[in-house]
Order: sequence, then C-alpha cells, then structure tokens
Amino acid sequence: MAELSRESIRRRFLAAKPSLSAAELRYLTEIDGVDHLALVAVPEDDPDRIVAVARCVRPEPRSTTAEFAIVVGDALQGKGLGGTIARELADAARAVGIRRFSATTLADNDAVQRLMHGFTGRVEQRLQAGGLRELVAELDGCERLAA
Repeated sequence: MAELSRESIRRRFLAAKPSLSAAELRYLTEIDGVDHLALVAVPEDDPDRIVAVARCVRPEPRSTTAEFAIVVGDALQGKGLGGTIARELADAARAVGIRRFSATTLADNDAVQRLMHGFTGRVEQRLQAGGLRELVAELDGCERLAA
C-alpha cells in the first residue's frame, strides 16, 4: 500500500485503511485462477514493487458474475495502466466462464465507472446507502478500453 495515497486507499477499500489484517492479506493473495483471479503490474526495473492490481472474485463457484476491484499506484493513475490491466483481467475472466463484472464503488469514483463503461456500452447502476454505487458490466466489447 506504499504506492497509494489515503484517497486511493479510501477509493479501493471504501474507507480509510491504515493496514491490512492477516485474514485480508490471505484473502487478497490466495488466488486460484478460476474463482479468484488477480493480475499485478510491476516495473521492469523493480519487479518486487507492485504498482497496480486488478482482481475479480466469484461470490460462489461457477457463477458467471465476479466482483471486480482495481487499484493503481498514485504516480501511474491517469496514464492508461488501469485500462490495460482491466482489459487483461477481463480476457482471463472470460476464459474461465465469467461474463459480468460487478463493482461496489464510492459514488464519486469516476475512474472505476469509466473502466466499467469500457467493458460494454451499457452498465447497470444502482445507488446504495452511504454514498455507494453498485455497477454491473457485461464483459463483451473489452477492446473498447484504452490501451
């Protein structure tokens, strides 16, 4: 989380989060490539430093919808990395039968809303309590995301 400002952490975790618990670290790192997928971006000159992560998790096995989350280090935000890693994750997800991404996001998180619209021309949106928004996007048309 060293690459992230407090605001980026708040947008990713929907609240302030100074650190991750052991259970949260386990959840975020134990992927299986079918029901829990994650891609990371690392600089070529520093492969031990993660600068972006995109993940999706099926809420139940064999579901065709997976919960999507993404975070890009502050220094690289707005440079296309989010779109690139999201497109790669969508390709991997489709390969294992995932057809939709859902995301719960802060209502003012325009970057995630743009990414979700990049998956398809139509995104279902539902407002929730507490300034949250639920977005659901079909994974067709992922080539529309900026490279």
